[in-house]
Amino acid sequence: MSSPMVITSGGATGTPVAPPAHPAAGPAPDTAHAPVAPVRPGRRAPRREAAWRRRDRRWGYVFVGPQLIGMAVFVLLPFVASLVLAFASWDGLTELEWVGFANFTAQLQDELLLRSIVNTLLIALITVPVGLGLAVVVAVALEKLRTRTLYLILFFAPVVTSTVAVAMIWQQLFRADGVLSGAIANVLGIAPPDWLGDPRLALIAVCIVSIWSSLGLNVIIFLAGLQNISPSVIEAARIDGAGAWRLFRSIRLPLLSPIVFFSSIVAFISSLQTFDTVFVLTANAGPDNATRTIVYHIYDLGFGRFEFGPSSAASVILLLLTLVITAIQFGAQKKFVHYEDADA
Repeated sequence: MSSPMVITSGGATGTPVAPPAHPAAGPAPDTAHAPVAPVRPGRRAPRREAAWRRRDRRWGYVFVGPQLIGMAVFVLLPFVASLVLAFASWDGLTELEWVGFANFTAQLQDELLLRSIVNTLLIALITVPVGLGLAVVVAVALEKLRTRTLYLILFFAPVVTSTVAVAMIWQQLFRADGVLSGAIANVLGIAPPDWLGDPRLALIAVCIVSIWSSLGLNVIIFLAGLQNISPSVIEAARIDGAGAWRLFRSIRLPLLSPIVFFSSIVAFISSLQTFDTVFVLTANAGPDNATRTIVYHIYDLGFGRFEFGPSSAASVILLLLTLVITAIQFGAQKKFVHYEDADA
């Protein structure tokens, strides 16, 4: 069958055209004026999640669940309870009584809390710079040793040892007839000092134990930071004639400053939470409360006197003090912390 032809004034052409619509089918739809559904850019039809993703998510909840439950029970719940008790008076047996800010007012006027804050800040100001400085020196000394693994084990042993055991060992060393006192008497020819009985020396004894017990962890952190410094930077400084001290002061220490900053924050927070060393090393916070810290003060109020309201108020004060000191450290990092990528 031949294709239909279009008849024009010029005659027939050979261009085929579609046959006209059958009358029974009705008029052809007007596609020129038909409404078009708007298409939203960037929106796709939701796809069904794969079965293996749903399975992985369920297993993730299984593994994370115990940690979340433990954090809620042992961290979040006590934190909320301490905030509530800070505004109440309660001894654990009688009915809870709301007192507002009376606990905070009484604690800020308490000489024992003020003494505890001063002692805690002194411990932090002594242990943090001295401990980090010694850790840097030891890390630099161990960097080139091939047998440094043995030394690292010896330095790290106090970190994994119970703090109670460490404090008991040092308690024997600080005795008047102990090894440390005997060595001082024999070498210097003076009477051995009463480390734990003298109010002026008891706080120093606590600082010595804290520095010794945390030295190994800081040494490993700083040693890892020293090994992470690019050898090309060290070699370029040596070519320029930098000596060992100039190399350490101008190259290694600035590149190590982010790790120093991190370690200082962790060490400062740990120093503000000093408790077990004081509790074991010096009975009843030492002579004349010479080693009484904020955490020991909180413990004494809560579990010694059963004054949970003032104890919770003191814990909130410790939290605010920690936040303020940490904020100051973060604000000061711009002056002494140098990041290698940013400087480049």
